[in-house]
Amino acid sequence: MTRTNVGISSGGQPGLDRFISQKETRASNASNLLLDHLPDEVRNRLSGQLTPISLSRGQIIHKPGDKIRALHFPTTCIISVMVTMRDGRTVEAGAIGSREVVGINAFMGAREITQTEYVVQLSGQAIKIEANSMKTEFDRNTEMRDVMLRYMQAFIAQISQNVACNRLHDTDQRFARWLLEVRDRVQSDEFPLTHSFMAETLGIRRASVTDAATKLKKLQVIETKRGKIRIKHLQDLEKVSCECYVALKKEYDRLLG
Repeated sequence: MTRTNVGISSGGQPGLDRFISQKETRASNASNLLLDHLPDEVRNRLSGQLTPISLSRGQIIHKPGDKIRALHFPTTCIISVMVTMRDGRTVEAGAIGSREVVGINAFMGAREITQTEYVVQLSGQAIKIEANSMKTEFDRNTEMRDVMLRYMQAFIAQISQNVACNRLHDTDQRFARWLLEVRDRVQSDEFPLTHSFMAETLGIRRASVTDAATKLKKLQVIETKRGKIRIKHLQDLEKVSCECYVALKKEYDRLLG
């Protein structure tokens, strides 16, 4: 994966940029679950500070040791929480999309990222706001604080479920589950993904991704074309997926509605 520490400015790969521009209507209507759950009074106070931005694949939002100065609420992009080993191998510990936020620890007692890196894995849109403004609201509004603490519980559940899934379920199940979660987070049945990228994110060989995708194509569950994947039959994809997708979705729904 090519990474560029270019902050949050727009730009990136021409093919993906065209993909984004073709989806402008969808992006403008997309939302973030956590922002939607903020109390009206908080949203009114923060409305002038919520800035729509475009993020491109490979952008590094935070590196280990960085101080968090802004929070990012994805609407149509995905940001991965990546862990890098000494030998350079990486694996995704968690994914952040339209149900989550990057930088919440800025107002929960820690300003610095530790051993993890936050990298944009799927280009798209997000909402940015300064961390100090969010911390002020977090400290004084108990309803907002409750939303964010319930989100943290849901995100911990995601990471825990990922550990179990990676250890116990086969590649086909994990691949199907991951596609379902990408769909939920970008709020679309179609998204740009390469086999190399998916292999790196899932921590498996590229050939294994190709095998899993080929099986789903033969079943007419998905179709692939020029670095894009489109989910054709959602219910059939859910049948292929392991139990983790439904279990985690139920937990998010329980905690955040």
